[in-house]
Amino acid sequence: MVHRRTVTAVLASLATVFAGAAVAVAAPSADTLVSVGSPPTPFSQNKQNEPTVAIDAHDPGVVVAGANDEIDEESCAAGDPTSCPFTAGVGVSGIYFSFDGGGWVQPTYTGLTARDCTGPAACTAHTGPIGTLPSYAEMGLVSDGDPALAFGPRPGADGSFSWGNGSRLYYANLTSNVGADKESATFKGFEAIAVSRTDNPRAAAAGDAAAWKSPVLVSKQSSTTFSDKEQVWADNAASSRFFGNVYVCWASFRSNSRGQALPTPLNVARSTDGGATWTSKQVGPATDNGINSQPDGCTVRTDSHGNVYVFGIGTRGGQQFQMLYRSTDGGAHWTGPSLVAPVTAPGVTDPVLGRPTMDGFAGARVDLAAGPSVDIANGAPTGADATDQIVMTWADGAAGLNHEQLLWTSSTDGGSAWTAPAAVPLRAGDRPVYTAPALSPDGTDLYVVDNAFTTPYRNDTTSPRGLVGEIWHANVVGGVPTGWSSLDRSAVGDPRGTSQNGLTAEFLGDYVYASATRDKVVGVWNDASNAADCPAIDAYRASLYTSTPTAPPDVLGSCPATFGNSDIRGGSWADPTP
Repeated sequence: MVHRRTVTAVLASLATVFAGAAVAVAAPSADTLVSVGSPPTPFSQNKQNEPTVAIDAHDPGVVVAGANDEIDEESCAAGDPTSCPFTAGVGVSGIYFSFDGGGWVQPTYTGLTARDCTGPAACTAHTGPIGTLPSYAEMGLVSDGDPALAFGPRPGADGSFSWGNGSRLYYANLTSNVGADKESATFKGFEAIAVSRTDNPRAAAAGDAAAWKSPVLVSKQSSTTFSDKEQVWADNAASSRFFGNVYVCWASFRSNSRGQALPTPLNVARSTDGGATWTSKQVGPATDNGINSQPDGCTVRTDSHGNVYVFGIGTRGGQQFQMLYRSTDGGAHWTGPSLVAPVTAPGVTDPVLGRPTMDGFAGARVDLAAGPSVDIANGAPTGADATDQIVMTWADGAAGLNHEQLLWTSSTDGGSAWTAPAAVPLRAGDRPVYTAPALSPDGTDLYVVDNAFTTPYRNDTTSPRGLVGEIWHANVVGGVPTGWSSLDRSAVGDPRGTSQNGLTAEFLGDYVYASATRDKVVGVWNDASNAADCPAIDAYRASLYTSTPTAPPDVLGSCPATFGNSDIRGGSWADPTP
């Protein structure tokens, strides 16, 4: 049974807020490029997606972002010019720093690289400059993206946590083995979860690889395990009973070797020593079938008391739901799942790709399994002014194709009851695909970032398409967001200019991200405004929907130079109603 808040006054207030609500028009765009190391060409070195961002609650001038970044991959011209593979051994976990509220820095380290493999000779990874996380190759690992970031307190010499010790940044990501054979593998299975840490972001931003501690493997692995869709969070409110604990959640796809992933239990690991060691626990059962499935993808957060909340998307009775597991003892034991809200995947299943898309034939995938987007007003860094309100947002397709909505729901009692889902009043014609909320720590402001398509579903690959990023603000009054306004709207790009490395479809990844303080928000999103559409790729993709598909074209020889140039954009905006 789905919990719903039934307080009449709250529902009446919601109706007032959203019925005919006027949305303030954005000022001229103030967003900027985050993935500053990315070259405009060639593909796929110019490809970034799936951004994340974190603000240090103890030192809010320090902001760090991550993304899937192919800056170190080989050019499509290396070897077969119609193929754009990931270079074996080369990582893709990009890292970016900002210390002035707007300018971004992408450091250069040393590791396995292929960025100088521009063809025509085939490529093998070798030691050289990288723009991704350091110290993976030295451990026989590859940083494989799906980035997640969190700041927490640094442990002292006695193991206790205090902001007086400084801050620690945690970067969780997928990782694979450099070696393909069992004898040289660092871990069993296909993909694992690893966490990198730094106590000195400024040194890390300056290219000092020694500022990073060696990555630590978190997930338990077997020979058939594919760990995926992880998130990380550090308990960053000093009022918490478990201040300093760090949590990583992920889905464990256990049977990858048999050509399918089931079962897929949700796992949570916790560290009580600053990420040096981890204890892993399976949160729910491992059973999956067509009627009931376990939560996939996840978001993990803590409130000011140290209660831990892990959200995922699963199925009950054939209906997909946002689900919640909760721990009151620092992640030692868990209850749930409770059902938060029903969710309907937006878009339609592409007949060739076999996955949902929203913008049209050969469009970017839309993946509900990327997980819910959630934030909690936990009062960090002290916890003193926390409201502990929880807000969740998602893109929902229940209203039908071309009528997708950006929905939100909220709880003010620790996840026991939730408001009825309501829509953020987007601009007419915008169709949200990815979204993320950020609550100010004192719960007075709600920010929401989204990527949205600006054009209806296309039944061809020749008609232009639109993709935009936007950041929204609302004051929170009595637990209800009011007075929605747009803080920034990016330039519109054509997502046809983005691409999977296999060239058969567009690619935007699975998510966007935002983080807030008491007086500002930082938001990041996927951007296609500098990606050039390629008619040769459009024709190739269209042929896949016929009985006579063609071979892929020579990408660099047939396409504009900036084909595939997807970027991460974002910025920092002050609270407009302080």
